[in-house]
Amino acid sequence: MAEVFSTHPLHPEVTARLQAASRYSVASSPTAAAFMAEGLGAEVVIVRAPMPPDYFAQAPGLRAAVRHGAGLDMVPMAAATAAGVLVANVPGANATTVAEYAIFAALGLFRQFRRMDTALRREGWEAGRVITEQARDLGPRTLGILGMGNIGRALHRIAADGLGMRVVVHTRRPAKLPAGVVPLSLDTLVSEADVLVICCPLTEDTRGAISAARIAAMKSGAVLINVARGPIVDTAALVAALRAGRIAGAALDVFEVQPLAQDHPLFGLDNVILSPHMAGITVDSMWRMGMAAADEVLRILDGGLPVNFCNPDVETQYRARFPG
Repeated sequence: MAEVFSTHPLHPEVTARLQAASRYSVASSPTAAAFMAEGLGAEVVIVRAPMPPDYFAQAPGLRAAVRHGAGLDMVPMAAATAAGVLVANVPGANATTVAEYAIFAALGLFRQFRRMDTALRREGWEAGRVITEQARDLGPRTLGILGMGNIGRALHRIAADGLGMRVVVHTRRPAKLPAGVVPLSLDTLVSEADVLVICCPLTEDTRGAISAARIAAMKSGAVLINVARGPIVDTAALVAALRAGRIAGAALDVFEVQPLAQDHPLFGLDNVILSPHMAGITVDSMWRMGMAAADEVLRILDGGLPVNFCNPDVETQYRARFPG
């Protein structure tokens, strides 16, 4: 039986499916050291943690790296392709889950939920009610989406059809936008949005895209929500703007350095919602992502190519390595 190695435990039904078809194992920790110590014999790796680039050259039997999710920043693509290794992902499996988180976070910020809940618990009923006098409705506002992939489209559907929000976007593919969605330059998007949601991939073009200057250009009552990757936002500039009340709030699920240090200044701000990179994680989404990843694993072990083939240029080299 083929050996399948996962960086993390998977949904129980997914685990059972892989155990029935392979020698399935899970890393003792989601680290580079565990990759190198425990995963060198794998034919397929299921990826939920950053892969060390030198892993590929030292795992001669490796056929594929299958991302348990959509983002490929955890997979060193050049190293994988150079080694003749297939890379696949499962785009869209948790898109609605992430979009729901973004709406939840926007509502929480607009309704002053953290501050209200804290005041109610610490100071009593009336103190909590006073905070809510600063709350605002979400429906009449403008939602700005940076990145119109699966998550952006799910977010648009919920915000526009469910809440009646005006939706504006910045995307590399404006020709593929749903009807009624307004494409804007990034600078215009930032200045018009009451809720700015970042859900684009991390690339050299998007790294630092939400800069100090763009944060300064946001509306004073606007909130920023990042469900993409931490380095897209200038964190120091964001902290300064939040401290000064330059913008109204932020919800951050991802950070430049993860885990977020317990002494980070973000923890001292009451206009911020923080979460440990879990916007896309629910029991339901973990089942969907896991089953989709397992589909790709089993397809590859059966001699096929992945449906979501992320480095198709590697096919000739891969076929030479595994002619059967």
